[in-house]
Amino acid sequence: MRDIIRSIRNVFFSMPSGMAVTFKHLFKKPVTLDYPAKKNEMSPRYRGLHYLERYDDGTERCVCCGLCASACPADAIYMEPQENEKGERSAKVYEINMIRCIFCGFCEEACPEEAIILGREYEFSEYDRDSFIYDKEKLLVDHPRKENRFKRILRRIRRVYGVPEANQ
Repeated sequence: MRDIIRSIRNVFFSMPSGMAVTFKHLFKKPVTLDYPAKKNEMSPRYRGLHYLERYDDGTERCVCCGLCASACPADAIYMEPQENEKGERSAKVYEINMIRCIFCGFCEEACPEEAIILGREYEFSEYDRDSFIYDKEKLLVDHPRKENRFKRILRRIRRVYGVPEANQ
C-alpha cells in the first residue's frame, strides 16, 4: 500500500515539478556553441600560442638576448645566438616546448625588443609529443602582418610604467 501511495505522489507532484523545470528551459536561448563554425570569445587577458614578431621590413625582432629564457619559470625556452657579417645578433636556434610552457607571459614581459608575443589562439593540439616543440620557423609570423591590437596595448602599458620603448 505504501508503494502505491508513493507512486501516486510521484505522478502528481514530482513529475509536474520536473516537467516545469523542463518547460522553463525549453524556450530559453541555448548556451551551447556550434564550435567549429563559431569560436568562443576569450578573455582579454588570455594568453595563447606564442609568436616571434618581425620588424616592418621583415627582419626578425629577436636578438637572442636570453631574457625570455631566463624569465621562464618552466624552463621551456631554448635558444642559441648567432651573428651575421654586420655584427647583428639573431637566434640561430629558438625553441619553445609547449608541453612545459605554463603560459604565464613572463617571456613576453621580459623581452626588450617585444619579439615574443602570446597570441589569442587556443587550438594547437597535436598527435605526437615531438610536434609540441615549436622551432623558429613555426613561431615566426608571416610578413607583412596586420597590426595586433593587443601589441598596441602592451606597448602603451610599457610607456606608462616607464619601460623604455624597443627599437622599431
